[in-house]
This record gives sequence, C-alpha cells and structure tokens, in this order.
Amino acid sequence: MPVPNQVKNQHLLWRAGFGPAVEQLAELSKYSPSQYYKAIVKASGKKPAYINVAGEDLVSIYEDLMDAGKRSKLSADDRRELARKQREAVRDLNIYWLKEMVASPAQLREKMAFFWHGHFASRNQNIFYNQLLLQVIRENALGNFGTLLTEVSHSASMLIFLNNQQNRKGRPNENFAREVMELFTLGRGNYTENDIKEAARAFTGWTANASGEFVFRKNFHDDGVKTFFGKKGNFNGDDILELLLKDKQTAKYITQKIYRFFVNENVDEKITASLADRFFKSNYDISDLMESIFTSDWFYNEKNIGARIKSPIELLVGIQRMVPMKLDNDNSLMLLQKLLGQQLLYPPNVAGWPGGKSWIDSSTLMTRMRIPQMFTDRDELNLTPKQDDDQMMGRKNDGTAAVPVGKKKNAYAVNAQIDWPQYISKYTDVKRENLIPAIKQNLLQVNTPGLERSLGTTVDVGSREAFLKTATVQLMSTPEYQMC
Repeated sequence: MPVPNQVKNQHLLWRAGFGPAVEQLAELSKYSPSQYYKAIVKASGKKPAYINVAGEDLVSIYEDLMDAGKRSKLSADDRRELARKQREAVRDLNIYWLKEMVASPAQLREKMAFFWHGHFASRNQNIFYNQLLLQVIRENALGNFGTLLTEVSHSASMLIFLNNQQNRKGRPNENFAREVMELFTLGRGNYTENDIKEAARAFTGWTANASGEFVFRKNFHDDGVKTFFGKKGNFNGDDILELLLKDKQTAKYITQKIYRFFVNENVDEKITASLADRFFKSNYDISDLMESIFTSDWFYNEKNIGARIKSPIELLVGIQRMVPMKLDNDNSLMLLQKLLGQQLLYPPNVAGWPGGKSWIDSSTLMTRMRIPQMFTDRDELNLTPKQDDDQMMGRKNDGTAAVPVGKKKNAYAVNAQIDWPQYISKYTDVKRENLIPAIKQNLLQVNTPGLERSLGTTVDVGSREAFLKTATVQLMSTPEYQMC
C-alpha cells in the first residue's frame, strides 16, 4: 500500500526541519514530496542574519579588555560580574536560536545548522566566540563542507575550546589535531598517532584574539618538514585540512553521520557508499547531498518513517510549531533543556550529543511525556536538573530557572499563552467522530492500533473545543509522539 503524500511530507518536515507548523496542515496532502522539498530549499536560500545578543555593556568591557594593561587590573568582583554577564548573554543566544527554529521559514537551514552544531561541538563562555561560530555554522550549513570545516577550524570558539592557543613549536598540544581527525573528518581508527603528532605541529601558532578574530602567530609555528598520511612537506594547518578533504574516508564518515541523523540510525552501507561517492565528486556540496537524500524513493520507505527518537530540542521546537504559543518566562525553556539533557551551546563534550536511545531513560521519558501538560498549565515543573557543573561551566546558579509557584519546592510553571483558536480552526470541517484519527494523523509518525481507545476518560468531551485541546495534549503525551 503506497504511503500517502501527507505522511511523506510530515516525514520530510520532521527530518528537513523541526516538524510541521500548524499553518501547513492543510497543504500537506496537496503536494508531492519533491514539490514540497523545492519549496523548503527556496525558503532556506537567504543568508541568515547575524544573531547578536551581546549588550553594549559587554561590548564596552571587551573593548577595554583589548588593552592588556586594563585587563590585568580587573578585580575579582569585576571578573565575577563579567562571567555573570557572559552567562546571561549565552542564555539569551540559546533562547533566540531556539525561537528561530520554531518560527523561521528557513527550516532546512536551521535543521542543518542544528546538525552541524552537534558535529562541530564547542562549549565556550565567551558570547562573542559563540555568536561568531553560530554564524559560521548557519551561513555554511547548506554550502560546502570544506569551507565549513576551514571556517570552524579558524574559529576562536573551537581553537580555544580545544586548547590550540597552547600549541606551540617545540611544545605541541595535540588536542585540536586529534579531534579534527577523529570527530570532524575521518572518524576514529582512520589515522595513526604519528599523523596526530605531525598535524599538531602544522597547527602550531593558530589562535584567536579577544574579539574572536583568527590569529596566526608565526613565531609560535613549527615551519619544519612534517610527514602526514605518508606525504612529506612544510605543511601548515590549512594544508592538513586540504589533505583530509582529499581522503575519501572523510566523505564516507560525514555521509554516514548525516544518514544516521536524517534517515535512520541503522546505516544502509550500499546507499551511504553511493551517497559518499557523490558527495566526494561534488567537492563536498552539502545541498547536493541533502537533495539526494530527501528526494530519493528510499527515504520515504516505511522503515524510515517514525524510526528516530526526537532529540530534546526537536521535541520542544516541534510542540511549539504545532501549537503556537508565547511563553511568559523564556527561562523555562532553559530549564526544560537541562531536564531533558540537551542545551543549545552547551554540548556535553567535543563529541556532541550521542543521540538515539541515549535520549530515553525511565526519568527522561516521563519528563518528556509531561511537557505538553506543562505547556498547557495542566502540570507543574517540579523536577531538578542534574548538577553536572563540568558541563554546566559554573552555571549552577545562573538564574535560568523559572519562577517557583506555590509552596512546593522546585515547582515551576511554564506559563505558556497558547493560540488555541489558530490550531482548532484547522479541524473545522472534521466530523466529531473523526477528530481523534485526524489529530493522530497530524501529530504521530508511528501508527499504533488501539491508541485512540487508550485515551479513555483523559479527553474532555464537554465541548468540541475542550475535546480538541485535551485530545491533542494527550496524544502529544504518548510514547509514540517521541518518535519522528
């Protein structure tokens, strides 16, 4: 039995974006996936605007810090205040980008940027470094992988995060060179320890200044002959990146990672080999690779639909796209990210988030299933995130918790103002007896027989409006809604 266009297009929107928005529901069955994909690509064609959340006070402080004499005179209190302002700014950047994922028509670009954010995982308290790296990723998300790799490798955020400012002639620091090969290009086991040592020598002198500009300190650079991948030469860092791109293993590694993220955790070796070959021959054209995936017949096979567990960000963004809302307190979004284990701009380490089944355990599943209730004020957020301060980078008391309500300890209200009329209007022509099947079709990518009956008395039958609201919340609160 052929898969209907609506199912295919919802599958496409969950993988090439963050799920369907409520205003798209009426058109999902009208167009073929290839037509829909063309529209998605067109909507992501413009260069993204630079996201700047740093206030004038932070800019002024950093301009002063460019002066080494003033920097050395900062008191302990000044340093603490600076750190606080930085944390607040990084939080603002997190929320701003999350809202872009919800509202932006450039869904493909933001979804690809989200993928690259996990691939080129970097954690830094400097708001300017964060903003610059995010812009690099969003600008190049659908461009050329070689350009993206080079610009990320030149970014202050990544160089500082991976300690390359300590990489000097005669005292090489191998951290940056190792991760460039293990995580960004080749994958583990496709290089030697000597390759790492020689690459580290090539990257000596690469650093950045306080404003985030790439700096090459020639007097720190080892300009001797290196041997890398069996080739000898006076290689610098850019030469190493070029040699990595000339290795087909890079195309294979990136293609397989993209397949796991956008298609299925179980990699089809035959398909990914063909995709990797095309990716390599296209000189790493990301848009071409994604078009090959999203316009193929096999992408829409039933085995790939509803086969992925939504990441916390996909879950939070997807709910807000389907049920439009405005939050009284944006800090609740930070708390929800912490509880679910995925905070934008705060990856657990340079390997990023492992994804897949790691998103679900007995604790996180229950929290996930409560989130629709929290958004609709039917439940309070009374959980406390894990206090992993190595990951939190001193943010245990950064003011990102929502405002407590009542007398319960650690109880928070999300306080979302939901635009129910816009959502309910999409079901005006649906008969009462067909409402739950219609809602289920729009919300779920997994078809579970008998799910309607399991809702039972949890659905309010007092009025059509109450019925629609409660049925939607209950279906979003099921294990099936966790899949996309």
